Amino acid sequence: MRYAESRKNLAGCLGGLAGVGIALTGAAGGLWPLVVAGLYGAGALVAPPERPDAPDFEEGGDRLEPLRADFATLRAYLAEVDLPAAARDRLAELDALLEALLEPGWVSDPDHLHVLARAIRQDVPEAVDAFVRTRWWARVAPGTEPPERHLRRQLDALYGEAAGIAAALQEAEEIRQRTHTRYLEDRGRG
Repeated sequence: MRYAESRKNLAGCLGGLAGVGIALTGAAGGLWPLVVAGLYGAGALVAPPERPDAPDFEEGGDRLEPLRADFATLRAYLAEVDLPAAARDRLAELDALLEALLEPGWVSDPDHLHVLARAIRQDVPEAVDAFVRTRWWARVAPGTEPPERHLRRQLDALYGEAAGIAAALQEAEEIRQRTHTRYLEDRGRG
């Protein structure tokens, strides 16, 4: 049923209908079934592919729990999108890093939460949706810069932002550990 409503089937039906029109004029002769089938196939091939709609997130603020729910929604959307292997690999790395940062108890800084919220609710969905839309046009008009390159650069930049937050958290924990060590050592001397 899903294919019956798809863009490819609708474009194919229009092509097939044009084939029936040609057959009715007598221009196709005895080959009219091949003409109808060929025009259906041509219509189905040139139609843009189906693509899942990017999630539309409501403004949930920069609180952790709504952000975690939006991250689950983003993951469901990304599972439906067909991406090249290199982008899928980088997206998996970004996903793992975001998942770790969104664990309760790690990120509490409002600036860090804002960066994560922007990445999850805006930047990642926009990068993937723009890639999906541009990829079809690049197939129709070859010779342009590959959209995969832009997607990879965007995912690299987003990974860099998230890695910066992770590094800041690691540094804060290391400082906390060294401070506690000094406190214990000083207490033992006193």
